Amino acid sequence: MNLRLIRRCAAQGFTLIELLVVLVILTALAAVVVPKFAKRGEDAKKTTATMDLSELGVALGAFEVDNGRYPTSAEGLAALSAAPGGVANWKGPYVEKAVRNDPWGNPYVYACPGTHNTDGYDLHSFGPSGQDGADDNIVSWTAQ
Repeated sequence: MNLRLIRRCAAQGFTLIELLVVLVILTALAAVVVPKFAKRGEDAKKTTATMDLSELGVALGAFEVDNGRYPTSAEGLAALSAAPGGVANWKGPYVEKAVRNDPWGNPYVYACPGTHNTDGYDLHSFGPSGQDGADDNIVSWTAQ
């Protein structure tokens, strides 16, 4: 008789209440876990942008050592991968590939002479907001 009872219960499956309880538990777990992973993704993008600025700073320094000056604002960061006109001592490319956009898809902003670093250059990313001058900008002229 016990075997018949087990077969009957197994054939019935889960009740709607049981399924709803499982769904509520999964939703509660997702509400706790998903924001943590989303924050990690944004932190990773900020770290990537900071590292990109550092790598570009090294490349700009090498350009300056070879040529006695940084690329002008008009020459831009493209001067790190292709020789600009009128530069006799260019020994690049100073970067392996053409300069890519920041992790949010915006180009890095380069100015020489800089507003914040008048003896050198300013280099920054608009950050997650995509807005110049916002609190989330990632910049080369201050420690992050």
